[in-house]
Amino acid sequence: MILSPSILSADFSKLGECVELTEKAGAKWLHIDVMDGIFVPNISFGACVYKSIRDKSKLFFDVHLMITEPERYLEDFKNAGADGITIHVEATKKVSDCLKQIRSYGLKAGLALNPETDVNEILPYLNETDMILVMSVHPGYGGQKYIEGVNEKIKFLRDKMGKDFNIEVDGGINMSNIKKVVGLGANIIVAGSAVFNDNIAGSTKALIRECEI
Repeated sequence: MILSPSILSADFSKLGECVELTEKAGAKWLHIDVMDGIFVPNISFGACVYKSIRDKSKLFFDVHLMITEPERYLEDFKNAGADGITIHVEATKKVSDCLKQIRSYGLKAGLALNPETDVNEILPYLNETDMILVMSVHPGYGGQKYIEGVNEKIKFLRDKMGKDFNIEVDGGINMSNIKKVVGLGANIIVAGSAVFNDNIAGSTKALIRECEI
């Protein structure tokens, strides 16, 4: 299991320090939520934010674009230091072109779907992507409760894609349910407030340890 802490819940006044704490505690990825205020209601930050910490971290920068027509900005996010870029199937009419462009940069290409999106919407692109991101909350807000209705999607994708394919789940995951989500077939777990709290290192270690028991 790979833990990908979401910096959306971090203290941005000391972002570098927060990232360092979770990295030293065993996290391998860093989840970077980019929101445009159009595809989702809120606005988060652009490429310049994570570019500022790129040379301070060896984590895999897991960039999640919750933006309309992501094809307009893929090169910018690549240049800022992304290791992988995930787009939403609902956000563009050029899904295949985007995935091919991301891969052409030598990056991992991910495809996300919202809780209400039928899993069949992503099936045509499975051979063009390195990871599927199943949203287990409605995108755009932190601190939401995990939506149990996505469980069947996770199980279906794991059965279809086999044990070596990356399935990431994002939203509402904490100590009380992380082991269950991993048991459904997820191997990459996004956690925000469950990591970035008053005990970042301890929370990171606890989440990782919970799935090793």
